[in-house]
Amino acid sequence: MVTVTAPVRVARRLLAHELRGLRGLGPWAARRRHGVGPGDRAAAYTGPQTPTLFAFAFLAVVETVVLAVVVPWPLVHAALLFVDAYTVLQIIALHAACVTRPHVAGADGSLRVRYGQLLDLRIPAPLVRGVRVDRRYPEGRALRFGADGTVDVSVGNQTTVTVELAEPVAFVRPLGRTAYARVVRLHADDPKGLVDALRGAQERRAAVADRPAPVPPEPHGLVTRE
Repeated sequence: MVTVTAPVRVARRLLAHELRGLRGLGPWAARRRHGVGPGDRAAAYTGPQTPTLFAFAFLAVVETVVLAVVVPWPLVHAALLFVDAYTVLQIIALHAACVTRPHVAGADGSLRVRYGQLLDLRIPAPLVRGVRVDRRYPEGRALRFGADGTVDVSVGNQTTVTVELAEPVAFVRPLGRTAYARVVRLHADDPKGLVDALRGAQERRAAVADRPAPVPPEPHGLVTRE
């Protein structure tokens, strides 16, 4: 039996994320979205990061051109061209994954929180205890996982919606570890629209649950002979 070491597992996980991101280029070009069903509301979150991502892509192209002029060795040119071209491809793939995998407020009141190909956190409708517009500015990484079960999914160093859960929800972190979320803070370009969609779905769900069961009609037209 072959034992897979932790670095190998991490490398495999990163490669899987990268391949999944590259596969997102096709749906992005076709303007298709993943995991958005009839009656669901998709919530985009790419607004704050799009200018930054494409600025990095532009700088990579400029770097390639400048180094091609400055560095005199063809082999080095080829290596730098490959690295920069792949960097640009990765940037576009991340943007494509984020566009094609938006957050989703389900028609049943559930919520799917995503960040490109790196995170997919599903919250069933009964576990959404509260949701509100709540603008915060966490520092550091886009994905932050607190020991207390707080999950920050920030874009452009900001989150705009806070979701409180009735009980912890299990999810898989980008490198494969299982974690549990109690409070999720995420960014949505239209936070009010996402909050209203979730609250509306929850209210409809509660109304259906409170609706009394229909009373079966009494039988009629039957003649009983003794």
